[in-house]
Amino acid sequence: MEFAGLSKLYGPATVLEDVTLRLQPGRVHALMGENGAGKSTFIKLLAGVVPADAMTVRKNGSEVTLRSAADATAAGFRFIHQELNIIPQLSVAENILLGQDMPVRARLLVNWTELARRAKQALAALGVEHINVRRHAGALGTGDRMLIKIASALVSHDGEAPPCLYVFDEPTAALNEAESEKLFAVIARLKEQGAAILYVSHRMEEVMRVCDDVTVLRNGRHVTSVQLAETSREAIILAMTGRDIANGFPARTAHPGTDIVCEMRDVSSATLSKLNFTLARGEIVGIAGLTGSGQTELLRLFLGLEKQTGGTARFEDVDLPSSPSEAWSRGVAYVPQERRSEGLMMHMNVRLNTLLPHYTGWRARRARENIRTVELSKRVHLKAEGPEQSVWQLSGGNQQKVVFARALGSIPRLLLLDEPTRGVDIGAKFEIYKLVRELSEQGSGIIMSSTDLPELLGMCDRILILSEGVQHAIVDPDGMASSDLLQMFYVADRMVTA
Repeated sequence: MEFAGLSKLYGPATVLEDVTLRLQPGRVHALMGENGAGKSTFIKLLAGVVPADAMTVRKNGSEVTLRSAADATAAGFRFIHQELNIIPQLSVAENILLGQDMPVRARLLVNWTELARRAKQALAALGVEHINVRRHAGALGTGDRMLIKIASALVSHDGEAPPCLYVFDEPTAALNEAESEKLFAVIARLKEQGAAILYVSHRMEEVMRVCDDVTVLRNGRHVTSVQLAETSREAIILAMTGRDIANGFPARTAHPGTDIVCEMRDVSSATLSKLNFTLARGEIVGIAGLTGSGQTELLRLFLGLEKQTGGTARFEDVDLPSSPSEAWSRGVAYVPQERRSEGLMMHMNVRLNTLLPHYTGWRARRARENIRTVELSKRVHLKAEGPEQSVWQLSGGNQQKVVFARALGSIPRLLLLDEPTRGVDIGAKFEIYKLVRELSEQGSGIIMSSTDLPELLGMCDRILILSEGVQHAIVDPDGMASSDLLQMFYVADRMVTA
């Protein structure tokens, strides 16, 4: 399969320029590059949802026309996108078979039994049995939502060419280790069946493990295509960024203070219990556990979104905020896990998304706001045309940077991070780590939830382990490996469920 001469301009801005990519059956080909390199646009051109200014597609030597999403589906292309765009009011089964003719009986009524059977069959291909296909999709956690999106790509479409290309865009961003392993097993089976797989991920370790070949884009241009066996992690990073990136995390140059920012004594809520910990000024405490263990709910407790039902919880010697507006006004900043649904107003521009929680008074001063937005954009290395650009026009990674810029609008007394580097490239990830470290050394207390175990081990002073909403332990990550931390998750899960 060949995609040749891909080019795309948005006004005067060149997003892709004469990019060519060749895929082979039975091989996984990584597509890598920094945020804004053109990866998302590349996928949109392949999916037929954005028209290319120039593009030639050949499948088995024959030219294929891609003018619409229907053309891509008919050609056997399947896409699992980074953003979890499900329809929450519909059932899991309906989401999985969305876009297909629903099975009917008597030519009129939906055959719900057959619909459920097909959905279960698709999930079974992933080794997933715990999801009730009749349940509303909106009730699922982030990891399970990604699993149903992947399952939908495995469903056969009647009357169409069998799938020959699977495009995975950051598929493990919302998955825990066990769910990721199931995905990797599915990819291995697709390889054995002769499918070509295009794999987009910022997680270098999984790319080196799962993929056979890699193509790197930089600033919309092709830099290199090579077999992974013939290159190295360092060479790929250099091709992506054009510069050397430190291997690891920024070193701490100052230790946490002794002043306590937060204190929890036997705190409980509707979903949490037995929370007992303190957070010192300048300390970074990680929140970890299996997916759905209460990590996000713990962060929402400090925003007033998760209501305390028992125990004693104090933030700077007074009660916790009762609402997000009070939290922001008291110096609590928040980077949510789901940037589109929880963190951004997609129809608004960069300026408003960055500064909205920081407005004081009734009168806006556009010139001063633009200056401040530019300052914050530079701190997070945002790639945007300017403060007035709409955030929906930005890549996923740059949208995340806007959310992070908002959190940096003032030096927060408490910074809450929920998957802060999700969907962010390796160069920008290191820059975010530097910002987090800088804020901690300026005195911000930081609570960080992440499914990226090396991130937790490399950045945190202590790690709090949750299971089913119950605090299991607080551990010192010094000298600990990812496998050690993961083992603690399963031990905690067994103890809580026993």
